[in-house]
Amino acid sequence: MRTLIKNGRVVTAVDDYVADIFVDGEVVTTIGKSLEMEADVVIDASNKLVIPGGIDPHTHMELPFGGTYSSDDFFTGTRAAAHGGTTTIIDFAVQTKGESMTAGVDAWHKKAEGKTCIDYGFHLITTDFEDGSEKEMWRLIDEGISSFKLFMAYPGVFLADDATIFRAMSAAGQRGGLVCMHAENGIVINEIIKRFLADGRTAPKYHALTRPTIAEAEGVHRAIAIAEMAESPVYIVHLSCTDALNQVRQARDRGIPAFAETCPQYLFHSIEDYGDDFEGAKYVMTPPLREKHNHAELWKGLKMDDLQVISTDHCPFCMKEQKELGVGDFSKIPNGAPGVENRMALIYNGGVVENRISLNRFVELTSTAAAKMFGLFPKKGTIAVGSDADIVIFDPNGETEFGVEHEHMNVDYSSYEGWKVKGKVETVLSRGRVVIDNGEHTGKAGDGKFLKRGECVRI
Repeated sequence: MRTLIKNGRVVTAVDDYVADIFVDGEVVTTIGKSLEMEADVVIDASNKLVIPGGIDPHTHMELPFGGTYSSDDFFTGTRAAAHGGTTTIIDFAVQTKGESMTAGVDAWHKKAEGKTCIDYGFHLITTDFEDGSEKEMWRLIDEGISSFKLFMAYPGVFLADDATIFRAMSAAGQRGGLVCMHAENGIVINEIIKRFLADGRTAPKYHALTRPTIAEAEGVHRAIAIAEMAESPVYIVHLSCTDALNQVRQARDRGIPAFAETCPQYLFHSIEDYGDDFEGAKYVMTPPLREKHNHAELWKGLKMDDLQVISTDHCPFCMKEQKELGVGDFSKIPNGAPGVENRMALIYNGGVVENRISLNRFVELTSTAAAKMFGLFPKKGTIAVGSDADIVIFDPNGETEFGVEHEHMNVDYSSYEGWKVKGKVETVLSRGRVVIDNGEHTGKAGDGKFLKRGECVRI
């Protein structure tokens, strides 16, 4: 299949120019002015932005949690991602306590095989890492699983002690791997939860009030300190607040290779969204939503490169029968929310249209930086000769309306119900194949390929 994209404004993390793009098969082969080449498909991108496909490095498809599973599988979740202009996800495989790391990866390969509509990779949630485990980790790195997530939260399920974190960071750092940290003081948080439940404070809003920002900041500080001792970089996932951001800033100012992502929910939602009734369960996620004053500091962190990536932490649970597991006890509400489809339009509107970040920085935060951080660049994350033809035709003057009626995620509510934002994904190419055409999915399950990733943190 040969595709010619004509007259578009091509924007990457560093470029901004008008040109034609010729795609032969799965890769970009020619970029130039007024190309006259025989093509099977010609797309007129006049007055449109032509940008690299989005990369969401933090999703949870079919994740077992709290007695249920996240409601998107690898078909519905990746189809929704494509609708939103994302052409690559990195999902989290899980090593169950007591099993090998390889078994966890194998289980996720089986979940994803033949289902995905876009390309995908895996991180590995690592729950056991003893002396000698480094050989298995290094074998996984050779197989393209080059990043590993450890938790300071969820005692008895995911939580790893400091020694385990140190061992994993040391081993990953030796071979170009990267540890991604869920940084909260889960031990203390559990004690606070016990007190709230004993006092009868059981509504969804108390999920947030039992997880103070200082608990996240302490976790971030400790994760960075352990990484420094292990002589390894560290990547903080879903950073939500100024207190935590300041820990990253201070480390980076000292030259420590500390990196972090945030998510749209922490840029647009706030603790006020919980309200006083069970509808607040829609927003129960970890870390929780914070006070509005954090928004400005997070946007500043994105602009000044104290935060490098915007992911979604897409982990949807339906209100009916899933979130309802926590009626009368907020600690039993499955933690997570939908978002993989909303990210690109939200960040374009809130970032570029609202003059918080440049258009180049928008591309960097939603695509290029993740590609570099997680061993995919320049195959992914840019538009260049030889790169995969993961391309989004984006109408900067169009409008995206959010809501269950308009979205494609397998969940019964939208975090952004009724919102209208400037900017619209019009056409999406995944490795040269048109998978979204004027809002219609033209691809199929199994179109996506597993991505064997290289060394991390080339940024």
